[in-house]
Amino acid sequence: MKIIFDALNSYYFPQYLPVYKVLKQRGHEVSFVCYLGKDDQDTLALIESLHDLAIHWVKDGEEAKAYYLREKADWVFFGNGISYVDELNKVSFSAQLGHGIGPKPSYYHKSSRPMTVRFIEGELRLKTICEMYPEDNFVQAGFSKLDPLVNGEEQGIELEKYGLNGDKPTILYAPTFNPSSLERFPNAWPTCFSEYNILIKPHSFTYTRERYRAQRKKLEKWARFPNVYVAKANEISLLPFLKSADILLSEASSTLFEFVALDKPVIVCNFFKLKWSYRGPFRYRFEKRFGKDNVIYKDIGLHVRSFRELKKALPQQLAQPEQFRDNRKNYTRDHVGPMDGKASERIVDYLENYSA
Repeated sequence: MKIIFDALNSYYFPQYLPVYKVLKQRGHEVSFVCYLGKDDQDTLALIESLHDLAIHWVKDGEEAKAYYLREKADWVFFGNGISYVDELNKVSFSAQLGHGIGPKPSYYHKSSRPMTVRFIEGELRLKTICEMYPEDNFVQAGFSKLDPLVNGEEQGIELEKYGLNGDKPTILYAPTFNPSSLERFPNAWPTCFSEYNILIKPHSFTYTRERYRAQRKKLEKWARFPNVYVAKANEISLLPFLKSADILLSEASSTLFEFVALDKPVIVCNFFKLKWSYRGPFRYRFEKRFGKDNVIYKDIGLHVRSFRELKKALPQQLAQPEQFRDNRKNYTRDHVGPMDGKASERIVDYLENYSA
């Protein structure tokens, strides 16, 4: 078969690459479409060279559409919805494979234009989306991004390489870009946790979008502390950080689901900076965008309302990782799906056995 992956953003690759690997092992022809002029174009080029990928570059969505209609691949994968899916489905089968297990309603609304199939992660996610779009085709496969962790392919970060101490417990702070707790962390916060290693993995938009330059200034300050390693812009994969960390701090990111699937404790930072259009009388806009699904993190782990609370909570959670263990199992079943390292194989099996 001929399969093409639409890589609109560099952060789609950690989800795509495990599936790509299985496809190549089974002898299929696989390529990627990447977009010129994107802020992360250098990162995409690095991914191309590191993984020896066949990449076709396009300038925009219209050029990508024309390419797909001309190539007539057996399957085209997307990380998001597309407006031209009806035209594409006349010449190719289409598949949606989301880059993350998002908490926002947009996770479900991406299916408002049905593709040939959308691969879903957990049981509750599948049940919900089937109720919303009962005529469409959804298949539970699990979360392919985590396959390398489960299979032992991902070795994690060499802490000593970055001047960190492998004998110390390791914190992973993975803030999203909006709404983010990043601006609410003090400039010298690593000194409050000097007995820990601190890995910081921001969202790629923090690096690539001009509006988040204040976040980048924070990262520059934190990177100077001896117990801190801040991921570089071209380090798109979260997997090494997930592997090496003992506890996760985040606020509204699918990283929370990924970490609890490894049966490790998380702390949800309920202190974040809202942009002005979400504040005061405009708070309803925030509620509309994040919706009721944002409360999905309610029981995933301990919630803290300030950095002061975090200072007390973190050592307690590391000392008692069993506190939310049953909750983590439930979240994994409902949102991440089977953790057997075979999600990518199930996806490829489906492609190979599909008949319209």
